[in-house]
Amino acid sequence: MSFSWRASASDRRLLPEGRFAGPMPWVIAIMMFLTALAVAAGLGLGEAADGLGRDLAGKLTVQIVEANAKRRDAQARDVMEALDGLAGVQSVDRLDEKEMNALLAPWLGGEGLGGDALPVPALIDVTVSRTGDKDIADIEQAVHEAVPGARVDRHAQWLAPLAGLIGSLQWLSMTLVLMMAMATAAAVVLAARAALNTHRATIDVMHLMGATDVQIARLFQRRIALDALFGGAIGLVLAVIVMLVLGHRLDAIGSELLGSVGLGLRAWALILILPLAGGLLATIAARITVIRTLRKML
Repeated sequence: MSFSWRASASDRRLLPEGRFAGPMPWVIAIMMFLTALAVAAGLGLGEAADGLGRDLAGKLTVQIVEANAKRRDAQARDVMEALDGLAGVQSVDRLDEKEMNALLAPWLGGEGLGGDALPVPALIDVTVSRTGDKDIADIEQAVHEAVPGARVDRHAQWLAPLAGLIGSLQWLSMTLVLMMAMATAAAVVLAARAALNTHRATIDVMHLMGATDVQIARLFQRRIALDALFGGAIGLVLAVIVMLVLGHRLDAIGSELLGSVGLGLRAWALILILPLAGGLLATIAARITVIRTLRKML
């Protein structure tokens, strides 16, 4: 499929180009705006899920529930000794009283925590290098042998429902992108047919002068491609502005979960080439539509 971005003066006289005066560029701008947001949402959620998976896959929390503070401390030491040096265990750290108070302060306040007044469980963070089921089972066995009533929580299990939700949202974003592509192609088809009807007399004269359908289609596809690129660029600029504003708002919240939703260099590169992809789609749709319609005219 040959295509030239430059048109001669005679081509412009044969098919006058309204400089983005029709509705199609603005329709494509809206489509590109929504497409870019859907792509950004899907890619951002994917990177957030991958980041959370890497952070939480090798994390365990051992919880020791004991009302008596001395026995709780002794049991915590027993668990830490049992895990220290165990194969696959990288680090074992117990949250101290200040860290526990900071965690519980939003719900219980900062007074009266710890000790015997209001006992809180002892929490031990465990970082592992092996995340296989057998490796985790060996760690759980070592913990239960040291303290039978201790509880081992896998952080990856907490992520499973969230990962399922993120996967569903990614599929939704992909579906929206496909729908926007179909709607863009439909808009291009309608615009191409309208342009053919408008220039029907000129097309008949060109046929009488020996012009082929491919030569005529090249004029229309160039005009439509330029309109699509213009509309796509406008829609992308607006979408990028919205992304930057939302990213700033997410950073201001300070949540680790929401803060992990971001776009890397590859994601930004994919988003920035969307107008080119839209222009290519418009060119192909316009060419097919024009050639098929011209064949029916003969």
